[in-house]
Amino acid sequence: MDQTSSESSTKGPPQARAMVRQAAQAVQAAVDVCSSQEQVARSCLAAIDAHDARSAAEHWSSSGWLQVHGLPQARGPAEVEALLAQLLSSVPDASLEVLDATSAGESCAVRWRLKGTFAGTRFNGVAATASPLTIVGVDLIEVADGLIQSSEVFVHSADLPRAIQGVASERSPSQRLLVAAHNFRSRLRYASMPRPRLIATGVWVLQGQPGRCNVYLIEDDRGVTLFDAGARTMAPSIASAAARLGGIRRIVLGHAHTDHRGSAPSLEVPVLCHPDELEDAEGSGGFRYWPAKLEGLPAPQRQVHRLLHRLAWDGGPVQIEGTVQEGDLIASFEVIHLPGHAPGQIALWRRQDRLALCSDCFYTLDMWGFDCEAHVPEAVYNLDIQQARASIVKLAALEPAIAWPGHGNALAGEVRRRLEAAAGAR
Repeated sequence: MDQTSSESSTKGPPQARAMVRQAAQAVQAAVDVCSSQEQVARSCLAAIDAHDARSAAEHWSSSGWLQVHGLPQARGPAEVEALLAQLLSSVPDASLEVLDATSAGESCAVRWRLKGTFAGTRFNGVAATASPLTIVGVDLIEVADGLIQSSEVFVHSADLPRAIQGVASERSPSQRLLVAAHNFRSRLRYASMPRPRLIATGVWVLQGQPGRCNVYLIEDDRGVTLFDAGARTMAPSIASAAARLGGIRRIVLGHAHTDHRGSAPSLEVPVLCHPDELEDAEGSGGFRYWPAKLEGLPAPQRQVHRLLHRLAWDGGPVQIEGTVQEGDLIASFEVIHLPGHAPGQIALWRRQDRLALCSDCFYTLDMWGFDCEAHVPEAVYNLDIQQARASIVKLAALEPAIAWPGHGNALAGEVRRRLEAAAGAR
């Protein structure tokens, strides 16, 4: 083989050599861009290390922003300068060290360490504690045209409170004492929570106070559907019980009275109800058709119930995301419309084991919360008491084996006869 052919085989044909050159140029251009973004980030952090808030802020575009998570966002160079100046005056001996950096496109991630003493002015309203601080954080920076468009700063969730508010180290005796006190309080709180009870295949009841409100957890696609939401005060115990079953997928309101929608707003999941309950779910929670000041209840009960509605039962209006009607299927249950106590009250009926979850179709408690035989809900709380009686008869005709109400204990044994007696049909 001669020398010419040897050189040709080494260098390759002209087209291939051109492609290699273009690829190399593209790689170099990308490296140059990344280097440029990193240079902007390092220049900005160097200005902060030099305690020059104005020069640091000049690295931001007019619409750029700085978000240190846990602090208010600063937007534009003037606000960024004010925030950085506040930090530097609060930590007069601050030093900022860049630990490492990496870039991709217009983005740059910088890991840094801030050291100093919180011995200067107030920071975010907190007076100086003379506490030494060391904070390691990551800054995600977007750069365009040589200026910072956004800077998002993440630090360990405990570092800022420890550093700025003088909270003790996790290894200190005082911090261990605080943790022990917190754990003791948490154990007491957890011990006082009601526990869910399995009442049928895939169905749990959680009964809470005040009013012995029943919330039903129906296992549903690796989570639970709640039937009724109980009192506002039950929200932590509901969330805890549901978490152990995979979490809450949705809430179906049996009706929208305050003691059945109570926890729904704070649980932050989709809420469904019958179309005739929309007005009350998103509005007064039943007060629109109840007598003013609950007139009709005996005086002592009237005062107690007014307080309970306001302070314990009601969590406020609920945003409804969808509706259900008679015949619809919820998990393994059929929706049954049982109006009277409320216009759009529903029950959930499972034919295979004749289980009925009935909301407030009937009561098995008196107005003081004591067990009693099944009866029509108190007239004060009914939209239409005759319609309420007819709905109890409709429920009885299904011949449930067990019927669980919205408060108190279930009816089991001669359920049809007892429901018909409650409605006054027998």
